[in-house]
Amino acid sequence: MLPTLVLAVVSIASYSRYTRAAMIDVQGQDYMRTARSKGLPERTVILRHAFRNALIPIVTIVAMDFAAVIGGAVITERVFGWKGMGEMFATGLHNVDPAPVMAFVLVTGGVAVLFNLLSDVIYALIDPRIRV
Repeated sequence: MLPTLVLAVVSIASYSRYTRAAMIDVQGQDYMRTARSKGLPERTVILRHAFRNALIPIVTIVAMDFAAVIGGAVITERVFGWKGMGEMFATGLHNVDPAPVMAFVLVTGGVAVLFNLLSDVIYALIDPRIRV
């Protein structure tokens, strides 16, 4: 539980900072003033208009950070003494064994490509302009 918490806390801190900056940026847009002038409740304006548009950069960052989290697992596994992909990668480097190193790079690269594809699909769900 603790290694997972360590990896998550590092990411959550940056995500909250980016979300705050994106929400501040979105609040000044013309469509926000238009939504408020239509008489929509503030909750609807924030959730449907502001937050959905602020999520676009966050989805990009989450997709790119996933490979970094796997790379950070190498250090986290060392600190907590767990055996996993990070330990296999470090042992492969230490023993000059290319097979585990290539496997780690292949899995990490494949997951990064998969998460980038997933982020593109999520873009279409968040922003209706992207569907076209």
